[in-house]
Amino acid sequence: MTVAYSSIDLERELLAAMYNISCVLNSSLDYCDTTDNVLKILHEECQLRCGMLSILDQTRDILLVKSVHSPEPNINIEQKQIHYKMGEGIVGEVLRQGSSMVIRNLGKDMRFADKLALYDYDKPFICVPLKDTTSKVIGALSAQPPNLDDSSITQLTRFLDMIANLIAQNIQLAHQIETKQKQLVDERDGLRRKVRNNYSFKNLVGHTKSMRQIFEQIRLVSRWDSTVLVRGESGTGKELVANAIHYNSPRAANPFVKLNCAALPDNLLESELFGHEKGAFTGAVKQRKGRFEMANNGTIFLDEIGETSPAFQAKLLRVLQEKEFERVGGSSTISVDVRIVAATNRNLEEEVANGHFREDLYYRLNVMPMHLPALRERIQDIPELTEFMLQKIGKAQQRKLTITDSAIRSMMGYLWPGNVRELENTLERASVLCESGEIGDELIIFNQVDPLSFSDKVHPVSHTQQHAVAPSLSSATPSSGAPLGELPSVSKEKQFNDEREMVIDALERSGWVKAKAARLLNMTPRQIAYRIQIMNIEMKQI
Repeated sequence: MTVAYSSIDLERELLAAMYNISCVLNSSLDYCDTTDNVLKILHEECQLRCGMLSILDQTRDILLVKSVHSPEPNINIEQKQIHYKMGEGIVGEVLRQGSSMVIRNLGKDMRFADKLALYDYDKPFICVPLKDTTSKVIGALSAQPPNLDDSSITQLTRFLDMIANLIAQNIQLAHQIETKQKQLVDERDGLRRKVRNNYSFKNLVGHTKSMRQIFEQIRLVSRWDSTVLVRGESGTGKELVANAIHYNSPRAANPFVKLNCAALPDNLLESELFGHEKGAFTGAVKQRKGRFEMANNGTIFLDEIGETSPAFQAKLLRVLQEKEFERVGGSSTISVDVRIVAATNRNLEEEVANGHFREDLYYRLNVMPMHLPALRERIQDIPELTEFMLQKIGKAQQRKLTITDSAIRSMMGYLWPGNVRELENTLERASVLCESGEIGDELIIFNQVDPLSFSDKVHPVSHTQQHAVAPSLSSATPSSGAPLGELPSVSKEKQFNDEREMVIDALERSGWVKAKAARLLNMTPRQIAYRIQIMNIEMKQI
């Protein structure tokens, strides 16, 4: 029997239900959860019984039943995954046609595929499509109204169509966010793999005994949370060791935060490490987390820790002891779980003795000390380091770089005051000047700064120029008698003057012809021309 229903009363009910459904859909992006509640509202407030949501599986081109509201337990829903192929049943026909379907009497329509055994064959059935922004069908929403007049059925169909649009928007937004999250996770995992690869043990180069001991120390300390103090001259690779410790530890997936303590004054250093509250000082317009808070559950690397003042060291000591601090201008105590790795090139024992570094902080930091050897103490690693760095530089320049044996010998005869950093800079400078891809001895220009090397009577030249002379000539002259990796124990001024006299003697014997003098010294014309210039040798015309 068809029931007449007041249009105004129906509109009022549907409007109230629309508000409740929109609130449900806005509460979560998990459409599987929200649509269960939406179908419940349709069943209880809109007379649309046994609502069913089907979503398109694009890989198989079928509609999968994702959600069904059944007042009674239904074994067909609980035990198997129900789906509709394109054109199968009324739901499949909506997928094929892309338009709504209304069946006035379900039992008289032969297309109906009763896979759920839920619906009354003597009542109508409504099924509407879910469409994306391109009008492509991505699902179907269906429900069974009571036996109402045509006007009421039309109203319910339009209402169900609006609900389908809202659900479709919710599904698309959920899919977009899911896709972006997956992209971010994939990118994050890729970056983590890249970083771990960059700081894996295979990137720590060296075979000398001192370096093998360092590698073993890194392997051991990486397992635990003990504080590490990395010591060594500038350019020995202290930050590289800190990276290796973190990225080979159980904390590798968590933050690794770095701070150069020498780069900031005490007042800014405190704010940078501990953070500050809004209004704590002029310019503090909002609350800001400090590096310790950002490094929670990870590792913090405090480089140049020896440059801090005793006043700041007292504040740092509490964080190291208790793992607690307050933001600048704040009163709430913040607890963190942070592993500390510090580094310095200073002699902290002398600094403690002179009162420049707190003794209690020294002992707190010096739990696991690691002393990195200077490059001059592991000269035998230079060929291996050179090969590794040339591969890195060549990759950046997209070409293959090689180096001659004579260039290697020149580098092994130099003391490397700038350590590994200077070695890398020297090789990069040589690669820039090298057009052929093969780096020869003439391109290895050293860069030690020592303005007091020569007397006032010597024509002033750059420090780069000074030290480009000595190692190359020493390695090329057997009379120097210097063993590999060492320079003669003479003053730099005397060595410079001796080598200058050697060049002048060769020029005189060759009649001041640069090419002949170069052959006498086993050098290239370019090399001897360079030495004539930097040694301020006046050429004679014969």
